[in-house]
Amino acid sequence: MNELFSNRISGVPPSFIREILKVAVDPSIISFAGGLPNRDLFPVDALQKATNDIFIEDGKDILQYSSTEGYLPLREMIAADYKRKGLEISVDEILITNGSQQGLDLLGKVLLNEGDEVLIEEPGYLGAIQAFEVYSAKFNSVPVHQDGMDIDVLQQTLKTSNAKLMYTVPNFQNPSGISYTNENRQAVAQCLSKTKTLLIEDNPYGDLRFSGEEKQSFKALLPEQTILLGSFSKTVVPSFRLGWIVAPKALMEKLVIAKQAGDLHSNYFCQRVLHRFLQDNDLKAHIEKIIAVYGKQKAVMEKAIERYFPKQVTYLNPEGGMFLWVTLPEKLSATTLFDKAIEQKVAFVPGDPFYVKKRGLNTLRLNFSSVDPDIIEEGIKRLGTVLHQLLDN
Repeated sequence: MNELFSNRISGVPPSFIREILKVAVDPSIISFAGGLPNRDLFPVDALQKATNDIFIEDGKDILQYSSTEGYLPLREMIAADYKRKGLEISVDEILITNGSQQGLDLLGKVLLNEGDEVLIEEPGYLGAIQAFEVYSAKFNSVPVHQDGMDIDVLQQTLKTSNAKLMYTVPNFQNPSGISYTNENRQAVAQCLSKTKTLLIEDNPYGDLRFSGEEKQSFKALLPEQTILLGSFSKTVVPSFRLGWIVAPKALMEKLVIAKQAGDLHSNYFCQRVLHRFLQDNDLKAHIEKIIAVYGKQKAVMEKAIERYFPKQVTYLNPEGGMFLWVTLPEKLSATTLFDKAIEQKVAFVPGDPFYVKKRGLNTLRLNFSSVDPDIIEEGIKRLGTVLHQLLDN
């Protein structure tokens, strides 16, 4: 059978996180591995009412095929939200996708030939690495730090790179949780303004802010070169798989063709349910409820880390999002820690999958959004016990 597979798919490994989640399915395991929203915050009753209402009012039509671009009133809501945030986005620049992950796939399909260069954050989002690997991209990694992207490395990379794309998660980055400062964003935009490189601003966590102030979008700084990706997975529900791309007209035409070839259109029924939910409910109030819960869970995890982890272990303190990024002493591999932690029924994601080439790293990602506070306390306590054992040997 192997000889039948394309070269494109043969070289792409399975998602490391999805493989870990198979292990974490065991109910006895405390999992900090997934990037999962808290299911207790899903607006079940409101979505059920929205579903019933649209069935009563428009039952036959909501079950029909629809346009590739997506339900127009939903796209108008997305455009209106951007306007409230200071960005003028036309509905014609918005394409509804099967989550922002499909947005990455469509961009790869439309823009990348084998060997084309992509600039990616280090550490960077595993889903983007995997999506572009399918199209045989060549990755150039640019480190990120507390304030954003390493500008010196970016400048040096751009001198020798002919990258078509640069992928960023500038707000509460996955996996590190860092956010680019406005000064860093301006510097990045200045660097790219001298090139033809398109910048992808993926922003699934941007509304989940616990502290600090909202930062500038790259779309305001680099309007002709910025592509926006958004998602309802973190603010409403993930199972609808509804996200969107914002792209210039010439690129949008090709993205629409690629989507037509792939799936004709995103789930129209779910688009209609979501639109009705957004029409009848205060999304801002719902997000504030999410922020309050996640902020508490983050604080519990931080206090537990301070209490149970060895002092040599450090972590970054994000202003929002769903993750803490932990750095172990250099002599300790996070993969080694993972193997021992699973024996104690605790799971997390070692740092290796978030890097294109590096392995055996001493970094790891902890998710706090999907675990209740008392379970967070117990899981960090177990992890701390394993850490002390490893460092004392």
